Amino acid sequence: MFIENFEVRDYECDLQGIVNNAVYQNYLEHTRHQFLKHKGLDFEKLHQQHIDPVVYRIEIDYKKPLKSGDKFYVSLSLERDGNLRFIFYQNIYKADILIAKAKVVVVFTSFGKPIIAPKEVINHLDI
Repeated sequence: MFIENFEVRDYECDLQGIVNNAVYQNYLEHTRHQFLKHKGLDFEKLHQQHIDPVVYRIEIDYKKPLKSGDKFYVSLSLERDGNLRFIFYQNIYKADILIAKAKVVVVFTSFGKPIIAPKEVINHLDI
């Protein structure tokens, strides 16, 4: 399991004083990018090779709100689904209380078309 730590910034909150729902996707995406980097994959280098991981589907269940200044973390685990899909299971926690739960389906593309992930990528991901 991979974990990334965060702190809510004032501008991420809406008029209700809680984190806007769209901002959670930024937290999730940043964690996925950090995970790839941790696994030795460089997002920019992949792009230069015309290999782009893209979100195919995302489901988020919001359980509790985050507020300005809250410290929290995002956990991530990954599994492969067939030849094309990778599923990122991501949870957001504040002091071990579940804040949001997400299932993010990612596919690799080249020139905008789905491809089987290169062996180099799969080897780095250890799946």
